[in-house]
Amino acid sequence: MSLDPGLTDAREAVAAISTGAAAGAVLLRLGSSRYAVDMTDVAEVAMIPEVTRIPGSAAWLLGIANWRGRMLPVLDLRPLLDAPMVPLAGSARLVVVAHDDLVVGLVAEAVPGVYDDPLDEVAPPPPTLPVDAASLVTGQVADGQGPVAVLDVTAVLALRDRVDRRRHGA
Repeated sequence: MSLDPGLTDAREAVAAISTGAAAGAVLLRLGSSRYAVDMTDVAEVAMIPEVTRIPGSAAWLLGIANWRGRMLPVLDLRPLLDAPMVPLAGSARLVVVAHDDLVVGLVAEAVPGVYDDPLDEVAPPPPTLPVDAASLVTGQVADGQGPVAVLDVTAVLALRDRVDRRRHGA
């Protein structure tokens, strides 16, 4: 059985976090664009688990899943990033991000690998980004394959403030 080389790279990089040996970011593909999530915010890269949809929730809140015995909100950022909503293929992965006490799963169409350099020097994001996308992107970096938008995990986690917490939306 052959593993997706991007998944192998991402798992090795995530494993290196615990030893302090990793710098850089995990790359996610959403639509035709690539996004980077700082390695220090990544807890795990895994297959997408069974997700329970929450009726009446926003399109970007895919639902909740059981992750290691906890309820994990699963987000699909494609509607906010203006990426096309195509059915997820076998290459789709869940990137679990954690910052402080907050943990969410981000759906990625693929995890093509890692960005090896630190995210210290990030260029400004393109001014043409839609408002929702601009609020989630801190800037951009580039590698041999082109530009990579850097996701702001704090802003992604702040999306919880947009969720209607009233029982049954009433």
